[in-house]
Amino acid sequence: MTTNPAKVAETFKTAAQNGFSQTKETSEAVARATTQSVDLFKDCYVTGLNGAHEYNAKVLEFAKGNTEAGFSFAKKLSGAKSPSEFLELTAEYSRKQFETLSDQTKDLSALAQKVAVAAAEPLKAGFSKSFGQ
Repeated sequence: MTTNPAKVAETFKTAAQNGFSQTKETSEAVARATTQSVDLFKDCYVTGLNGAHEYNAKVLEFAKGNTEAGFSFAKKLSGAKSPSEFLELTAEYSRKQFETLSDQTKDLSALAQKVAVAAAEPLKAGFSKSFGQ
């Protein structure tokens, strides 16, 4: 049985072209997946950064209100005429500040949760899209 050198060369050429085509397709698919991954992480980063900005703005808003309340309390306290009035003002301020701080903690916790969910959403959508295909 004799082998035709031209046919062997053609077979190798076809195999090499098929291998090259598959490598090129795989390389392009990896490049697309990498670009999509970078975009997903960029979206997560931007969302997280915006959320952190919103959270910090809320903390500063609360700090301003708490500082103003502290100065107002100090002003009222300086006008106290008796020890009983002093204690009454102190008790009232403490009660109000406890309520305020409790509400602020709830607000910040809810905001942090909202930010975490929003930051993870692009990843969730991207994974769903990737695995859904």
